[in-house]
Amino acid sequence: MKRIALAAGLLLAAAALAGALRPEGASAVDPPGTGDTVTVSGTGSVTAVPDRAEVSAGVETRAATARAALSANGAAMQKVLDALRARGGKDVTTQTVSLSTAFDDNGRPNGFVASNIASAETTLAGAGALIDAAVAAGANTIYGPSLSRSDSDALYRQALERAVSDAEDRAAILAKAAGRGLGRVTGITEAGTPEAPMYARSAAAQDSTPVVSGPQETTATVSVTYELR
Repeated sequence: MKRIALAAGLLLAAAALAGALRPEGASAVDPPGTGDTVTVSGTGSVTAVPDRAEVSAGVETRAATARAALSANGAAMQKVLDALRARGGKDVTTQTVSLSTAFDDNGRPNGFVASNIASAETTLAGAGALIDAAVAAGANTIYGPSLSRSDSDALYRQALERAVSDAEDRAAILAKAAGRGLGRVTGITEAGTPEAPMYARSAAAQDSTPVVSGPQETTATVSVTYELR
């Protein structure tokens, strides 16, 4: 029985070895280097001067009663809204309306404070004049202007294209250093960053509140994984 079992074991081992040596058995083993990848980050940017501004203007009023404060505030704010529209402000929108108790220097209640703030969009060149118009109409709170580009989406797409190109250049350098070549892209992720002002430059008319701006940089970042050949 021991001899029969030994013979059977030898036959099984021989069969397994023969299967591994056949061409169809060898094809199941991946050649060395297959599946190697390189992952790189690429950055691209586009610079452009803002052409759009958003201005926030509001009115704060005080009165002995809450109703009186809110009523006076509403009448004053309506003049500001009319002035924003008359001066060419677009998309005039109420941002906040608030009513709170006022206090004197000793911390005692002293009437009520009502506040109303609205925003309006205009061109960069018209931002100063829009601020002046709001103040002339009675606005006593001003915020902004917030500057941007009307074609921000197109600028970001350009930055994204440059980021992908930058990633490919970096990957090619690394692959060359390893004595390899770049294959197909196996993965890509995107991470964008907001526009950031680079430096200031005057862009205001002499007869209005000065508003200055300079080029803003729109940046895009990608992470790309390539196969190595």
